[in-house]
Amino acid sequence: MTDTLERESMQYDVVIVGAGPSGLSAAIRLKQLAAKQQREISVCVVDKGSEVGAHIISGAVIDPRSLSELIENWQDKDAPLSCAVKQDSLLFLTEKKAYRLPTPASFNNQGNYIISLGVFCRWLAQQAEELGVEIYPGFAATEILYHADGSVRGIATGDMGVQRDGTHGDQYQQGMALLAQQTIFAEGCRGSLTKVLMQQFDLRRDCQHQTYGIGIKELWEIAPEKSKPGTVIHTIGWPLDQKTYGGSFLYHLNDNKVAVGFVIGLDYQNPYLSPYAEMQRYKTHPAIRATLEGGKRIAYGARALSEGGLQSLPKLTFPGGVLVGDTAGFLNVPRIKGIHAAMKSGMLAAEAIADVLSEEASESSNAEAVNYTSLFRNSWLFSELNKVRNVRPAFKWGLLGGLVYGALEEYVFKGKAPWTLRHQQADYASLRPAQDCQKIDYPKPDGKLTFDRMSSVFLAGISHAENQPVHLRLHNPELAISVNYQKFASPETRYCPAGVYEIIEEAGEPQLQINAQNCVHCKTCDIKDPEQNIDWVCPEGGSGPNYADM
Repeated sequence: MTDTLERESMQYDVVIVGAGPSGLSAAIRLKQLAAKQQREISVCVVDKGSEVGAHIISGAVIDPRSLSELIENWQDKDAPLSCAVKQDSLLFLTEKKAYRLPTPASFNNQGNYIISLGVFCRWLAQQAEELGVEIYPGFAATEILYHADGSVRGIATGDMGVQRDGTHGDQYQQGMALLAQQTIFAEGCRGSLTKVLMQQFDLRRDCQHQTYGIGIKELWEIAPEKSKPGTVIHTIGWPLDQKTYGGSFLYHLNDNKVAVGFVIGLDYQNPYLSPYAEMQRYKTHPAIRATLEGGKRIAYGARALSEGGLQSLPKLTFPGGVLVGDTAGFLNVPRIKGIHAAMKSGMLAAEAIADVLSEEASESSNAEAVNYTSLFRNSWLFSELNKVRNVRPAFKWGLLGGLVYGALEEYVFKGKAPWTLRHQQADYASLRPAQDCQKIDYPKPDGKLTFDRMSSVFLAGISHAENQPVHLRLHNPELAISVNYQKFASPETRYCPAGVYEIIEEAGEPQLQINAQNCVHCKTCDIKDPEQNIDWVCPEGGSGPNYADM
């Protein structure tokens, strides 16, 4: 049991870790239920970003179904959904050509909107605060607190002003204990506290391992004559080979802006592959170059996403808390949609939690909101994810095999196949030794259409106090050279989209240098390291990227 007596503490009915779509939807639903039942439910949301939305990044096209359930009159509340999808296409790319494919029903975006998820979350936060939710950005939840019986008691925020050597600087401020009857973990993909919960409560005992992707995104201002607001373009094929899962998006927003991005499954095999460089190469395709050429890149970011689907969802509840959103893995992979799923999961969790809250907080134990699982299994969200559960694992047979199987699922089995495909292996175990793989010769960036990582990191608005402790920790530093460098040619120097990891020479010997100040908090290193040797922990609250309109 963690001692909270030395810390200043505050008690709430519910504490939510993460001000993303799932956490904010849960907060709003809790307050709505409280009003309906004429009771008080105190709700606190903490977020490690400097402001709500600072660490939020997605494509993003939103299916408004969950939003309409949560806030029926959202159109009257100036919700930032102003760019309706008007045109939808799926392209297969070769190096020089683009072939239009039939658009599967799962790709149909009729009735959806192209948005900035960060802007949308700031709007959601306003709706939550109007209902009485307390929201505190800039506070990183760094520790889980427990009752003596092992149930979750709440979280502690990180200390501020700690120096790299662990001493307290002039601006030192101790973190607070936020205690609650129920704690909702809405940290996003590969949450640092969620990792602890997975082990503490063996939440992955009855599910398949999670598999992930990395999404890299740029925001561009383009020439007015090229702007086609409401146009959605997805691609598969080039520049990836037939064995590597991935694809791109190009979304035309209002105000002559386009969001362009690339997603690569982190089960790729070649350690020489660079997701960042693949994204830059993709932009040189004639079908994409035509839109971006002459424009200006104004923002950059990256984030891992959970791609395992229904069979990779862990147990969602444990004594004193629940998992929601992408931290659990609620994503419809073939639709490339997670916002509506995250929101719905938060709403369902709130309904289950409201039923187990008592008038007075217990000093010794917290209940488990077990009905959350039942509510999910009886919801449209479960039905939606169940129908597409086999699509992502089918790509273990390569691009052609995955496409053929996906067509069979959609048009023959109609989402009712009686079997469930398994994911092959954990992403970190998929890398092959460098000696068995071919090096990839990536072209040098031209500074106009393609760019190096450091100029990209600048556009992410990153801020890390120079003297704070390094938040990327190696369990065994020797493995960085004896395994990663010697066997896999240091893949961390390529899979990181921010140039955090670098091999330098000291006294003629290779050494791994960690440039933690570059980190965009994508979590890819925590996922893909072949020895699971890198542990991503929360840096000081307010650190990291500031995505603004991403």
